Amino acid sequence: MNKTCIGCGAFLQDKDPNQVGYVSDLEKELCERCFKIRHYNHYQTVEKNNQDYLSILENTITTNDLILFVVDLWNMSPMIEEMMTYFKKNPVLLVMTKRDILPKSIYEERLLDYMEGQFVDKIMISSKKNYHFDLLMEKIKKYQTSKYVYVVGLTNAGKSTMLNQIIKNYTNLETTITTSMQPSTTLGTIEIPLDETLTLIDTPGILDEGNLLNVVDPKVMKKVIPKKEIKPISYQVKGTQYFWIDDICSFTVTDNNIVIFISNTLQIKRFYKETDTSNFIPHTFTVKEKQDIVIPGLGFIKVMSSGKITIYVKEQVDVFIRKSFI
Repeated sequence: MNKTCIGCGAFLQDKDPNQVGYVSDLEKELCERCFKIRHYNHYQTVEKNNQDYLSILENTITTNDLILFVVDLWNMSPMIEEMMTYFKKNPVLLVMTKRDILPKSIYEERLLDYMEGQFVDKIMISSKKNYHFDLLMEKIKKYQTSKYVYVVGLTNAGKSTMLNQIIKNYTNLETTITTSMQPSTTLGTIEIPLDETLTLIDTPGILDEGNLLNVVDPKVMKKVIPKKEIKPISYQVKGTQYFWIDDICSFTVTDNNIVIFISNTLQIKRFYKETDTSNFIPHTFTVKEKQDIVIPGLGFIKVMSSGKITIYVKEQVDVFIRKSFI
């Protein structure tokens, strides 16, 4: 039987150091890639696409087994709805992570109600604060249909961090799942036996195509990903004004009030003359009152009045409108 890495789920092999799952000794349980991520924060890029990961889901998840669908509150991508089409025959418990990032003043019930879909239940957690984990376990026990419960989600949704907190809280296991800001950290399925009646199965994160995090370098990524509660920044815009968020994104606003929700380690600059955006792709939207313009991976801009806004981003980055989240 092939042995898998306890950190990322890749099949272990001792033939090719340039391929995933490499170990110098097959008696080891952790591949060299995971070892380097954990001890040196050195990430080895893995060339896989969503079809590879979706195939793992299709070939692994059993009909009628409970699915924990893990969603990053900070980055609710349109791909979430697309992913739900793969689980029509399964009960799905929605787990919304990173509650600690959004302002404490926001009512949780409103955030839970925002997410629509065929879920058996919903819950909001914070792995960083160990928030609502007892309630999460109660819901898992309530809705599980067999011994096996599958954990799925997009990359950087917080699946592995959540599972490590569950391991710490409810088991005596010494193993942990490898975590990283980079996509494709988990490469295969990882079984986590909690007791005789429950085994959680971690699955690879589905790549969030169009996410800004896919095109920035690790130093910028550290600034873009929020580490603590966001403090929204408001602007009253008279006439046409031009904004830059560091050097990664620009937008133009005319006669409107806006609220920007991004990591507070990023710098926002406002200009009253047009700036050079020739290296970026423009996305122009006619927005309605109280809509959000979302730049996946970066954050969103809440628009208070109807009007036009142009967002400038790199070619591979998507931008979309949604009803106001907050």
